[in-house]
Amino acid sequence: MLINGKRRHTTANLAVLGGSPYSGSATTDLSFIPTGAISRIEVLQDGAAAQYGSDAIAGVVNIITKNADHGGTLSVTGGSNYQDGGKTASASANIGFGLGDKGFVNVTAEYKFHDYTQHGTYDRRFFYENGSFKPGQSSVVTSGIQANPKYPNVNNINGDARYSIYNLMFNAGYEVADDVQVYAFGTYGNRVAKAYENFRSPSRVSGTTSLGATVYPLAQGFQPQENIREEDFSLTAGVKGKLAEWNWDLSATYGKDAVSLYTINSANPGVFAMLQSASSTPLTGLQRNFYDGQLSNSEWVANLDISRDFEVGMAKPLTLALGGEYRQGNYSIAQGEWASYIYGGAQSYPGFAPTDAGSYGRKSYAGYVDIAADPIKGLHIDVAGRYEHFSDFGSAWSGKANARYDFSPAFAIRGTVSNGFRAPTLAEEYYSSVNVGPGSTFGQLPPNSAAAQVLGFSQLKAEKSTNFSLGFVAHPLPKLQITVDAYQIKIKDRIVPSGDIFGTLGSSVVSAAVVNALISRGVSLADATSYAGIDIFTNGVNTRTRGVEATANYASDFGDMGKVDWSLGVNYNKTEVTKINPLPASVYNAAFGQTNLLTQNSIDALTTATPRVKLIANALWSMGKLSVNLRETMYGTTSQHISSDGSGNCLGADTASCKYMKIGTTFITDLNVGYKLTPKIRFDAGANNLFNKGAPTVPTINKGTTGERPLSGNVYYNPLSFTPWGINGGYYYARATINF
Repeated sequence: MLINGKRRHTTANLAVLGGSPYSGSATTDLSFIPTGAISRIEVLQDGAAAQYGSDAIAGVVNIITKNADHGGTLSVTGGSNYQDGGKTASASANIGFGLGDKGFVNVTAEYKFHDYTQHGTYDRRFFYENGSFKPGQSSVVTSGIQANPKYPNVNNINGDARYSIYNLMFNAGYEVADDVQVYAFGTYGNRVAKAYENFRSPSRVSGTTSLGATVYPLAQGFQPQENIREEDFSLTAGVKGKLAEWNWDLSATYGKDAVSLYTINSANPGVFAMLQSASSTPLTGLQRNFYDGQLSNSEWVANLDISRDFEVGMAKPLTLALGGEYRQGNYSIAQGEWASYIYGGAQSYPGFAPTDAGSYGRKSYAGYVDIAADPIKGLHIDVAGRYEHFSDFGSAWSGKANARYDFSPAFAIRGTVSNGFRAPTLAEEYYSSVNVGPGSTFGQLPPNSAAAQVLGFSQLKAEKSTNFSLGFVAHPLPKLQITVDAYQIKIKDRIVPSGDIFGTLGSSVVSAAVVNALISRGVSLADATSYAGIDIFTNGVNTRTRGVEATANYASDFGDMGKVDWSLGVNYNKTEVTKINPLPASVYNAAFGQTNLLTQNSIDALTTATPRVKLIANALWSMGKLSVNLRETMYGTTSQHISSDGSGNCLGADTASCKYMKIGTTFITDLNVGYKLTPKIRFDAGANNLFNKGAPTVPTINKGTTGERPLSGNVYYNPLSFTPWGINGGYYYARATINF
């Protein structure tokens, strides 16, 4: 991800959701780029790693920001989901200023708010599907839940978080001499967000006084929340120009993302029980909010890029580009307060313990060469190569060769052969945490830690890819353009999250080594009445993705009835897992079905949990001051196997532990109506998912018994998380825009 051609830093907030196709993601957080600052977006697909290095296996997105030295835009938007909450509000202002007659400063400020959404009904641990209490529960639990203000829907875990984001961005440049310009741009963002975790029973926190009386300080139960306060900062400064026919650009960028984490509206049962035992009377002033620690990721990048055209007797001048890059990254975990992690920690998300904390850094050096030539009219050839050395895992080479031949202005073919790589992020290498659920304890084990090596896992190394693509561009009619490209991407040593690796199931020990690894990192297993285990990132699989992408654009002019711009995009791609590395012997246990590095659920996350086919058809009609934009998106079939026993240990597609869940082909309609009140004032109203197509819900199993429950999760009728169009249904909005 580039901003004005310069590499953007990544987030510190690593995604570690098991069974998700996005688990392991620590990418650039685009929510900190104000949309009002964007001028255009450029996309480079073929062979991008040969020029830009790590992370560019699939390509590069380059966001170009506004550089106007006058005028501006003010925009205000409000909206909400049709149901289940999700109110939104945003405001954006962009303005440009001149710096004398040789420079500019362009500034954008933005505010965004999104409220909770909520899905599902009753909590299966206490209720049947019809909302009646299950038998066998104490009066402390049933009477406490009935007294809860949210009764009977006491568990609000399914849905979006609430967040507020404040962003500020500037872009500036000044011509200090002929053919020499200094420039700078930067961003600052601040986010506050809260998300619900699972409801806790009124009996979850208890203590006994020194006189033997039992105390329940949270008699109505409680629902903890995750709370983050995030700051994101980036600054780029450079100078560029032209000297003796050479174009040159020298720049430096510093970026940092820091996430402070809190568990709020919670409690630490172990600490309360210890304190209560020393008192003869019920304690008051129970600690409810906990500082869990901080995740921080920062990066320095310095670049020198030079290029020149040479006349060598070909159809066009030969272009030579070369450059170098230096990167220095740092990732750190700061421990939380004592009460957040001791004795099992605060409910839902214990803080980072001293064994989790640490600071880790690495350096890399890179150089590239790119030669582009047109040896004959109509034929363009581009060859590039890049070498990069990382201090933590070694070196990587990447290269590309692509060509395009225009037979005529109406038809051209193009193709690319390339290889690339993706360095493991420092977060993937060193992130460590514990998640405590009702009856479960799971630790995220850093793959570069000593404990991981004792279990038999290797330190992370780079993913490597080999890419092929072939396609054509056609203009069969004056206003019609068609592109078709077929591609194949093979990735070796792909970094994936393991399936859940269990140390215990109930009272049974599945792997003593896993139990010891958890204990060695200071993890308490007191809450693990159902199961305990670890998850870990590992170079676990090889994959192959094959696909075809096609686009068509056409413009119609209906005279007095206006104009219509038509577009159609179709993508088909299929990802297959061609190799799965074996599970280390120390955690292997055939008796409990723990025999594979990935569960079927995890394999599905790579192969079938996203649509193989997606189609987007768009028609933009404009007539005078009025415009209507209609978009229809078709999502192909998606599917995933889900654990049918509640443990998450989905062992294989043909086993009783898995249930196959499928979402059929679905069409989603979006509509926007715009009206220009004056040349500078515009109003828009519209809806995404106009017909409010909801997400399929998780089915209920074991009906008629006290074990009646949803197939996954704790709440009946919770939405399937892999629904490709999202879980929130329809969303409507209105927007006002003023240009000045």
